[in-house]
Amino acid sequence: MRKVTVVGAGNVGATCANVLAHDNIVNEVVLLDLKGDMAKGKALDMWQQAPVDRYSTRLVGTSDYADTAGSDVVVITAGIPRRPGMSRDDLIAINAGIVTSVTKSILEHTPNPIIIVVSNPLDVMTYAAFETAGLDASRVMGMAGILDTARYRAFLASEIGVSPRDISAVLMGGHGDTMVPLPRYTNVAGIPITELVDAERLEAIVNRTKKGGGELVGLMGTSAWYAPGAAAAQMVGAIIRDEKRIFPCCAYLNGQYGLNDMYLGVPVVLGANGVEKVIELDLNEDEKALLNTSANAVSSVVEKYKQMKAEKATEKAE
Repeated sequence: MRKVTVVGAGNVGATCANVLAHDNIVNEVVLLDLKGDMAKGKALDMWQQAPVDRYSTRLVGTSDYADTAGSDVVVITAGIPRRPGMSRDDLIAINAGIVTSVTKSILEHTPNPIIIVVSNPLDVMTYAAFETAGLDASRVMGMAGILDTARYRAFLASEIGVSPRDISAVLMGGHGDTMVPLPRYTNVAGIPITELVDAERLEAIVNRTKKGGGELVGLMGTSAWYAPGAAAAQMVGAIIRDEKRIFPCCAYLNGQYGLNDMYLGVPVVLGANGVEKVIELDLNEDEKALLNTSANAVSSVVEKYKQMKAEKATEKAE
């Protein structure tokens, strides 16, 4: 029996659960939230959708972590969303506590799941889950690059007037304004993007991609959910089906790209064992500089998290 748990029944979590249900790749999706009635209601609504959309995936809504026992994959979306004027860094203190608590609770009932973190700030929340879980790094990852690349591809599709399905792209770095879209690795049905979009427009699209999350927050007053939820579900699908797909994901680096003990967006092979390989691209000097700038920005946030953690430990000791 295949089972996936989605923690957090808000917009992103519910969207992820709904996409997974439609995929018909697992027997059961558990939607867990502290607001148990909301989780139960959304799960029931999705189950009542099954006869219409012809899927068989069972959906369970709950606030009891015992219901998550035996999960193959756990998607953590729990946390407060980013609001206007709020940076991802502002979310550290609250969301780190939530992600840490969720991870501990999941492991009480499922000792060796694959964990996908969606909570922001993404890179440091993934690091927090990894530190808390004590699992092999290949089994803890973050959803960022798939979403960021999807935004990049969508903008390019609008610019060129083609289907986004024909656009392939790679994006690296932290999930934020320092992310690194790579036009050199972007093509449309094999045609280099530089032959279809002039340099000025391409730079504008790259900059829009970097601020893609903020653009949506400004429009809606809260974070996006359709694309993030679907992106997380796509990662689950690659793992459950053991597809060995190459995706940009937030993965643990221990020497790759000259970076150590950190989570950062890089291309990986995603399969039944989680992150089965980190792919090291031959970056040019400009690309390396951008990646290192992004890595430094992520490291500074991780240091803030570690400092907060140390301060809390000192308060408890006193």
